[in-house]
Parts: sequence; structure tokens; C-alpha cells
Amino acid sequence: MIMTKHFSAWLLIGAAACIAFYAADSNAGEPGTGEWPMWGGTPDRNMTSNMKGLPTEWDVKTKKNVKWVAQLGSQSYGNPVVAGGMVFVGTNNELLRDPKQGGDRGVLMAFRESDGEFLWQQTHTKLESGRANDWPFQGVASSPIVEGERLYYVSNRAVVLCLDIQGFRDNENDGPVKDEKLTGQFDADVVWAFDMMDQVGAYPHNLANSSPVIWGDMIFVSTSNGQDESHVNVPSPRAPSIIALNKKTGDLLWEDNSVEDRILHGQWSTPAVGRIGDVVQVVSAQGDGWVRGYEASSGKKLWEFDTNPKESVWPRTRNELIGTPVIYQNKVYIANGQDPEHGEGVGHFYAIDATKRGNITETGRVFHYDKIRRSISTAAVADGLVYISDFSGFLHCLDAETGKAYWVHDVLAAVWGSPFVVDGKVYLGDEDGDVVVLQHGKEKKVLAEMNMGSAVYATVVPANGTLFLNNRNELYALAIK
Repeated sequence: MIMTKHFSAWLLIGAAACIAFYAADSNAGEPGTGEWPMWGGTPDRNMTSNMKGLPTEWDVKTKKNVKWVAQLGSQSYGNPVVAGGMVFVGTNNELLRDPKQGGDRGVLMAFRESDGEFLWQQTHTKLESGRANDWPFQGVASSPIVEGERLYYVSNRAVVLCLDIQGFRDNENDGPVKDEKLTGQFDADVVWAFDMMDQVGAYPHNLANSSPVIWGDMIFVSTSNGQDESHVNVPSPRAPSIIALNKKTGDLLWEDNSVEDRILHGQWSTPAVGRIGDVVQVVSAQGDGWVRGYEASSGKKLWEFDTNPKESVWPRTRNELIGTPVIYQNKVYIANGQDPEHGEGVGHFYAIDATKRGNITETGRVFHYDKIRRSISTAAVADGLVYISDFSGFLHCLDAETGKAYWVHDVLAAVWGSPFVVDGKVYLGDEDGDVVVLQHGKEKKVLAEMNMGSAVYATVVPANGTLFLNNRNELYALAIK
């Protein structure tokens, strides 16, 4: 872990800042019933909500329980977030809302929550290095986080951005960035930007993909540092895997490069934050197949856990980490897997005691579930159960304390998204465009299955009595009519 000069200065803020930092966990882990301002809803990233009255079924053709639909690009890997009366989602530029911004670009779009009206967008040209760092037509895969009037996300160019959620619709140019070339009513207002390639030497493999998380005045981001196109060489072995920035200024506070040159492929996971024991931790799933916990305020590494058996060998049986770690009751839940282009294979799912310290591969294992296939999904923990899906299309319902399997459901298609528990139901989308809804509980019961018209790479998002879900090229708001 490396502290920067900015971090030293930041510490001088003193006790007031510490109080604000630790006070931030007063609502952590409470999914609430209103907005959904980040990936996972809360910093602990648990895919659950207390919301009630959500639709069990809908029909995108007849528009049954479809409140509105908005057009996106041709590929949409990001998940929507809902805050401030708006819905934000990443996509590509194939819709071409603004002819002045043509060509292949990453795009973040903002829509009005009530009716889906398009409000503004921020576009990003592709990196000149091409598919090695910025694969064609993949768009913005980061899910933003919104706090008050500010929105944060990672672009396809590996830049962390802070935007004003109003764009230029408020006729104000918030700074310190003041030199935007496009300042019309449909354009985004950039507050600050942090280029991870330029400032910390990150070399994203194929695409930068991290959904930032905030705690206090700090924002935590995975850098996506990885291999080059040889799939052997790591061009930037000294670049960090995770960084902490000041959310108000974009200054670098701390960084950690524990993985060094042991990156198996890429790094596409997203950090989680929560109080574990008496310490607020940032938990980061990294490109060597290890998950690590850090003291959030300082970046001090507290523990690390290898999610692969000792005998495993890359790429056949050793896996990387793409899904997001979930923090729940002092435990971390995480599944390993590989880039979907690598196909199916053996996976592993763990519950980890994150109060332990050091190398806790043996001492911190609460349970190991080895009946799962490779997974890029994030877990949902609710009422003593944990749900996790795998890329082969199986949804597993386990005991959250022991890992005992209660049931497995086959959706018969690849799963890129994650199971979501809300309103007594479990929702899961798949690559065939189907969304299955099951009853939450120890007994498997399928309640409904709908097709969204094209592949679903995202996860269902509940906000203000409505489900938001995007397929490849459309964003749907679903509510009981």
C-alpha cells in the first residue's frame, strides 16, 4: 500500500473528518425502500431490498406492467442506478443521439425517472490503443454512484469522473473542470476527472470496468489493470489494483498493488465497503484470484484470501475474480470465475470471516461451496439464505452460515448478471433475454418467466416501487398497473 502526498495532507483535516467517515456507516447495509443510488444499492453490495409491491410478471410486447421504455445503444453491460428523480445507465453510441458525437464511443445516459424522457449524456471516444485496452462497441460498463448532486463512474477510457447530475440543464458549469467542449442542454457537466492510465499507470485489459463506492469523503475504485494482448505480459506490474480518491477533489489518497505481476488476465471486479468488527473495510476482489480487505481510512491491508485450491492451474482450473464481494454480518461472500469468452468451467463460492488478519485462506474460511461453475455474479444474502448464480446458468440457494445447498435452478442460458432478492422473490436475467422470478425460500418455486426481447446482461434494480432493468438496447421501468 502506498500513501500519497495528498493523503498526508488529507489527514490534517483532523478529528472532524474521522467522525464524518465513521458516521457514514449509520445507514450502511440498510437497503431502504426508495432510491437505488449505486451498484448493489448500498456500499456492502448485498443484492437485496426491503421494497414491497413490485411486479412478479410483465410483458414487453403487450406492455403489461411496463411503465415506460427508453432506447439505449446496441450493447449495455452497465446496471442502472436511480437517484434524484433520474435513472443513469451506461451503453455504447450506436443509438447516436447527437450526430456531432459520432463514431464508436462509451456513453453514460440520464433519463427522467417518472417517464423515461432523455435528459443528457456524456460520451467518451475510444482509446487510441484499440481493443487491447478498450474493446470496440462495449460502451460504458461501470454502474455510477450518486450522492446528492454528484455522480461518479469509470469511463471506457479508465477515467474516474465526477459529474453534476443536472448536466448543463441548470445553466451552470460546476468546476474545477470548466473547459467542456459541449455545454448544451443535453450534455453532461464534468466536475473533475482522474485518469487512471495517466496518473497511476493502469493498463486496463480489454475494458475498464469498475463501479465506484463511497464512504465518507473517500471514493474507492478498481483500476482494471491487467495483461496486454499476449495474455502473458503485465505491462504495468507496479500499477495499483485499487485506489482511494477524495470525492470532492479527485485527489489520490492511497493505492495498493499487492497483485503486482501475478494478474491472471484482467481485473474487472468492484470494491465493497462496510464495517467489519470495529473497522470500516474496503474489500477488493483482484486479478490473481485473491480477495483482500483494507482499512478504508488508511489503505492498510488487513487480510487476504485465495479463492482457488492450491492445486489449481491457470487457465484450466485457476480462476480470477469478476463478481463483486458482498459484506454481510462480518462475512464476505464471493464467487470466482473467468472472462465469459473463456467459456464454462469449475468455480468456487466462499463465505469468509473478514475479522481475521493476515493470510486467512485457511483460518478465515466459513464455508466453501464447490458445486458451482465459473461465475461472474454477485451474491444476495437474505433471511439466512444466500443466492449465487454461475455463468453456466445455474442459480444456487444455500444456507448463508453453512453453505448447505437447498436447491439449484437451471435457467438454460448463460448468466452475466446477479440474483436479486426483493418483495419475497428472487429475480435473475440471462443471455437469452429471459428473466425468471422464483419464490424466496428454502423450497424452489418458479413464479414467472418473461422474455425481454434481447440478452439481459444486467441485474434487476428496485427503486420507488418500480423495477428498472435493461436488455442490450433498451431500459425498462416495470411497475404494477
